[in-house]
Amino acid sequence: MGHELKSWFQLDARKLIWLICAFMVIITFQYLELSSENVLSAVVPSGKISVETQSSFLASAPSSTEPDGTIRYVTHSIGLEYNGTYAGSETVHGNEVSEERDMDSNDDVISETDVDLNKSSTFEEGSESPKESLTEELVDLIKNSTVYDAESSKNKTTAEVEGGLSLELSKENNMATLDSLNQTSAVNEATNGFETHEVNDKDQDSDSILDNDNNSGRKSSSEEFEDYPESYNNKTVAKEAPTTIADMNNLFYRSRVSYHSTTPRWASAADKVLLNVRSQIEKAPILENDQQLYAPLYRNVSMFKRSYELMESTLKVYIYKEGKKPIFHKPVLKGIYASEGWFMKQLQANRNFVTKKPREAQLFYLPFSSRMLEETLYVPDSHSIQNLVEYLKNYADTIAAKYPYWNRTQGADHFLVACHDWATSETKEYMANCIRALCNSDIREGYIFGKDVSLPETTIRNPQRPLRDLGGEPPSKRSILAFFAGGMHGYLRPILLQQWGNKDPDMKIFGTMHNGKGKLNYAQHMKRSKYCICPRGYEVNSPRVVEAIFYECVPVIISDNFVPPFFEVLNWESLAVFVLEKDIPNLKKILLSIPDERYRQMQLSVKKAQQHFLWHPRPVKYDIFHMILHSVWYNRVLQMKKPR
Repeated sequence: MGHELKSWFQLDARKLIWLICAFMVIITFQYLELSSENVLSAVVPSGKISVETQSSFLASAPSSTEPDGTIRYVTHSIGLEYNGTYAGSETVHGNEVSEERDMDSNDDVISETDVDLNKSSTFEEGSESPKESLTEELVDLIKNSTVYDAESSKNKTTAEVEGGLSLELSKENNMATLDSLNQTSAVNEATNGFETHEVNDKDQDSDSILDNDNNSGRKSSSEEFEDYPESYNNKTVAKEAPTTIADMNNLFYRSRVSYHSTTPRWASAADKVLLNVRSQIEKAPILENDQQLYAPLYRNVSMFKRSYELMESTLKVYIYKEGKKPIFHKPVLKGIYASEGWFMKQLQANRNFVTKKPREAQLFYLPFSSRMLEETLYVPDSHSIQNLVEYLKNYADTIAAKYPYWNRTQGADHFLVACHDWATSETKEYMANCIRALCNSDIREGYIFGKDVSLPETTIRNPQRPLRDLGGEPPSKRSILAFFAGGMHGYLRPILLQQWGNKDPDMKIFGTMHNGKGKLNYAQHMKRSKYCICPRGYEVNSPRVVEAIFYECVPVIISDNFVPPFFEVLNWESLAVFVLEKDIPNLKKILLSIPDERYRQMQLSVKKAQQHFLWHPRPVKYDIFHMILHSVWYNRVLQMKKPR
């Protein structure tokens, strides 16, 4: 009996020890699990983390935290494919507009009304994951980004600083990469806020030749200046490092590799034609001693000529008939916005390029006037363009509902030609995928290399005689070193006048000129000057660039972040001088440092480039009409990628 009792107690003690051990293991495990949760919560916020993709070609927006704790990182979505249903939010930055909508992309035709610009994508089974696709996009975007180096105060491309910038594009750290990219993108602030300046048949540069003609019938510069809001009068120099002409060249060449337009939802005959054209352009035979094309003026004269020839023989453009006058189909042919009007008029009359069969077209033209849009719809003193933006959105909705072509590429094969300053902001949301030919070609406001086109801003005084007074004195008879005259629009011109106005006999720098008997007028000064100063006004663009070429004067462009016209074709360093805004005090020293032989080479390039900047009553080969159309065509052709 005693032996049995002893055995029972020994067995029970073993069980008790095992139970105690098990209990301690459980307690230890729970303690460790609780600690790990505390550590994780310190690293990752308890809120959800979502990645939103923003419409292609819009400047990256900074990350933000939503009221519910959700952290949103916003990046570009270049060529993202999406299937299934997604919900998104849409914002017109600076215009206080927000819309929510859902979309089912499985429909055969998607109306632009249903397409959201900010979307969270869902992917079909078997397609590449969002993170993998995002990684490729980031690589492309980083190639095109510029990084500000605070120590050297210089603008550098990412390739130049990749030793100091650690961006590992793995699936695990896409979030950190996105945050880093939002901090370093040179165009990060391009869409922050919108300030309007009212225009009454004028522009930031209306003080050009029109204002300096006693017979122009226009307001004086001081009267015009008073029409602009105080915010523009006091606008200060941007603090970000400027994008130099060398940086622009680098960004342009990188865009040929990295830029991706929206992948068409279905194939078309036009795609095959453009792919074949691209192949022919890339294999263009070497051109020697062409009688009409001066080789030093171009990036690649052989590729340009081959592309131009193929455009003449191949290109078909469909012009939408929709749209009511005066905003649509009513070209304005006089003044500083004339480029958009003359292009509209001459394209509509062209039988070679225009087709009435949209299925034949490789490009689709949106025939609106940004000048008439402002004049017709803008509410004076409202400082808001929201109703103008909505008007264009409704137009895009209309053609998307009526035709399948917008929906096939989300507008990537559509183009617009707009010269008003506000066109950049008016089209950056709902027409962001389109090829935009813009006078206000400002990198900081969302100009995209490889897609957008810099439109020349031309002053037309007499639509019946657009070539009146063409030309200037030969180099040996140009006795004035540098010339500028104009109103004090924007922050830069007062600096220029303060530094050089009436202080140096070689530097003819004036405010608005008042013509008098025995005095040289505006045009005569340009005709007799070696260098014509082209400073920015309220925006980066100025009609003086084309005026200088018109009068065979070498342009001196003082406008940081301005992309000069036909940048994809012309070698601008062969015909113009680029001076950073901060270097205005050194302007004369910079100009005098240019050897006479170099000046004469530039002046010859200006004369050779002149044919590309002239409007003729009827278009002629290589004129401004054909060059605008060619730049749109060229960008679209080089966007085409062979299917993988």
